[in-house]
Amino acid sequence: MRNTDNPFGRLGITAKLALPYGEALARAKAALKEEGFGVLTEVDVREILKDKIDVEFRPYAILGVCNPKLAHQALMVTPAVGLMLPCNVVVEETDGGSVVSAMDPEAGLAAVGEEGLQPVAKEAKERLSRAIASLKAFA
Repeated sequence: MRNTDNPFGRLGITAKLALPYGEALARAKAALKEEGFGVLTEVDVREILKDKIDVEFRPYAILGVCNPKLAHQALMVTPAVGLMLPCNVVVEETDGGSVVSAMDPEAGLAAVGEEGLQPVAKEAKERLSRAIASLKAFA
């Protein structure tokens, strides 16, 4: 059984919302913008699965988000960090609402093994956590 309270476990920062998917997606984008993140990519998983393999799926988007200042700082530590950018945020429809989850940059960037990335990962996590926490008003 899938845990919809935190479907990504220790890898994600999650808020369950009593909002329809479209509204949750719009509010997530606005909350991310408030914390300095821009949406670089938006993948409509439902549309892609229907188009490519004719499978029905619930509304589910993967947002590739980036804070340019933090990305620059990380890239100055090691160009290899580009493999971990942008940060992913998932917005999905669930029974009775939506779930918004952001990747945990500290967990993700730990895989790179560069000590100098820790302060950047910490700040990115704080910003993403604030964005997600601001959505909990709609729980």
